[in-house]
Amino acid sequence: MVDNKHGDIKVTIKNGDTLTVPKGTSIEEIVCRIGGRIVKEALAAKVDGQVQGLATPLLVDCQLEILKFSDPEGAAVLWHSTSHVLAQAVKRLYSNVKLGIGPAIAEGFYYDFDFPISFSVDDFDKIEAEMQRIIKEDLPIERLEMSRQEAERFFEQLNEVYKVELIRQLPDNETISCYRQGEFVDLCAGPHLPSTGRIKAFKLLNLAGAYWRGDENRPMLQRIYGTAFPKQKLLTEYLERLEEAKKRDHRRLGRELDLFSFHEEGPGFPFYHPKGMIIRQELENFWHEEHRRAGYQQIQTPIILNRSLWEQSGHWDHYKENMYFTHIDEESYAVKPMNCPGAMLIYRTKLHSYRDLPLRLAELGLVHRHERSGTLHGLLRVRSFTQDDAHIFMLPEQIEDEISGVINLVDRFYSVFGFSYHVELSTRPEKAMGSEEMWEKATTTLREVLDNKELDYRINEGDGAFYGPKIDFHLQDSLGRTWQCGTIQLDFQMPEKFDLTYIGEDGQKHRPVMIHRVIYGAMERFIALLIEHYGGAFPAWLAPVQAVVMPISEKQHEYAASVYQKLVTRGVRAELDDRNEKIGFKIREAQLQKILYMLVIGEKEKTEGNIALRHRSEGDLGAISLESFLEKISEEIYLKK
Repeated sequence: MVDNKHGDIKVTIKNGDTLTVPKGTSIEEIVCRIGGRIVKEALAAKVDGQVQGLATPLLVDCQLEILKFSDPEGAAVLWHSTSHVLAQAVKRLYSNVKLGIGPAIAEGFYYDFDFPISFSVDDFDKIEAEMQRIIKEDLPIERLEMSRQEAERFFEQLNEVYKVELIRQLPDNETISCYRQGEFVDLCAGPHLPSTGRIKAFKLLNLAGAYWRGDENRPMLQRIYGTAFPKQKLLTEYLERLEEAKKRDHRRLGRELDLFSFHEEGPGFPFYHPKGMIIRQELENFWHEEHRRAGYQQIQTPIILNRSLWEQSGHWDHYKENMYFTHIDEESYAVKPMNCPGAMLIYRTKLHSYRDLPLRLAELGLVHRHERSGTLHGLLRVRSFTQDDAHIFMLPEQIEDEISGVINLVDRFYSVFGFSYHVELSTRPEKAMGSEEMWEKATTTLREVLDNKELDYRINEGDGAFYGPKIDFHLQDSLGRTWQCGTIQLDFQMPEKFDLTYIGEDGQKHRPVMIHRVIYGAMERFIALLIEHYGGAFPAWLAPVQAVVMPISEKQHEYAASVYQKLVTRGVRAELDDRNEKIGFKIREAQLQKILYMLVIGEKEKTEGNIALRHRSEGDLGAISLESFLEKISEEIYLKK
């Protein structure tokens, strides 16, 4: 920002327009001057790139971008302000409650409360009614700044022990700000909406327990989740999507379709049932086929390796809190959390020439990572999972071609499952190996590849792996949710740490460059994603049961058994339902099990040597010969892949 000592300042709007306004004009006044729909839609603004509330006065020349709900920062301001209204309502209703924190999160907000009585969802109506009163009061939301001593004393008097702890942990030079709305004051960096009346539609969603500061040794607080939207219509649509998501929850479908289970004897360690293994094996078979075509060679490395290897790789210093350990022959070993060190040991077993490169080594490697019990979530967050890893060793001049090849392979995989995706470029984290120069070189290389392929991408600052920047692929499922699965990580560090070399054209030793990459990501997570994406109704090639044969009565049992045997012989995953039940009951059960095709056999079908074919979503398809059905399903399996 440029300071202007005169009475007027220049405000440059994102669209390029420039306004001259008196110094001290608020952002909201400028929004009103712009006029149009933005007056109703504005939630906050960026001033020279920094998010500010609409009530903020502008004192110097600046660049201004108005933020709406469609902007992530704008939505976050709405959600954060609604979390404060939630906290105020709870304080009004329950005087002895203590406040934790209440941030905006993806698609909403939460607030943590320390309260001796357990909340339940039955309390939500009462809390929401009080929130509506606060919104109707249209209380101004005002920013206050305090000294450290003032802030400590203020929250001590309120007996807000968690706020006092937060204040004491702030850096000495940190500005301590609070926001007041009516009688309620909360410690907060902001920004917020100008008043509570700006909140139009909200809903409290669920409850959970949460340790204070995520520490299992600290008090367990009660976390209330909610969301808010600028229009009731948007909230209604969101709640409908949540209901659909509940129906598709992979944990529920995993039980109902008999795909997998979890047990107290191994929390966070999935057990695959036979039908779940079919899905997994089909995914693996597809993976093997595509990687052979793309020039990869498959390897397998041990699950347990000596501590010295993990010290050499850097995992000991950067990742050991997520690792499991054991002792063998009085030496310390670690269960691998990643596959890369094993791949490098294989590379190092022989001398390589520049003619050998690129060398693409692929591994479906089982890894184990320690996750806190509170974070475990079905197949989405587990303690053991299989990564579809590959490590590519290459010449520096091959980097762009190899990364481009991986991107093409990723696109091939995701198109098969009907996923669209967006791309993010993740840069150097705080805890990283190697020099800034090396990181800059690697990051620039990835950026150039994305630019050359004309891919749209977002920058995700500070989210790279500890050894290198990465390209992440975020899939969008049938409900519009996004999931991070594939990743490409460019690594100049590991080849250095493991002293990997190749003999160049000049006869001298040189250092290869390395790519780490996954496409599915974690097999478990990808399977969970597929279950929810398809709602358990898998396409033909993935369906655990592709067809079920259903005789109407005992008279057709022999013919039905012969049909079933022909299906199995031709490679169709089939079942025979010859129970003494009515055909309507059998069809309903097959529908609940999401079975793709139902082959109904009555006396007419038996006499004519046909089947009556039903599809789980299309219903009755009429009479058809068994051979025609076999051709149909074979073509469907082929076309889906």
